[in-house]
Amino acid sequence: MNKDVKKLLSGHDELIHSEAKKVTSHVQREDDDWFLNTLMIEGVDVPFKYKRKKPYRSLVGQRVNLTYYRETENIAGFEIWNDIN
Repeated sequence: MNKDVKKLLSGHDELIHSEAKKVTSHVQREDDDWFLNTLMIEGVDVPFKYKRKKPYRSLVGQRVNLTYYRETENIAGFEIWNDIN
């Protein structure tokens, strides 16, 4: 873990950091002025979602580092929480 990530994590107790997670699926779609990206990570049953201003190449098969806050979302009456550690 690099120095910048350690500093960020030390100042934000709820922030989660995961390293070298393998992407099994990557979908992106336009949402107004943003591109909404959805990743599925190997061994994890919930999607990881994020927004970018520009489109991105496919991340399928790549290893990625993720830094995020855990989030709960209610979809069709089901509570889905986002925590991939």
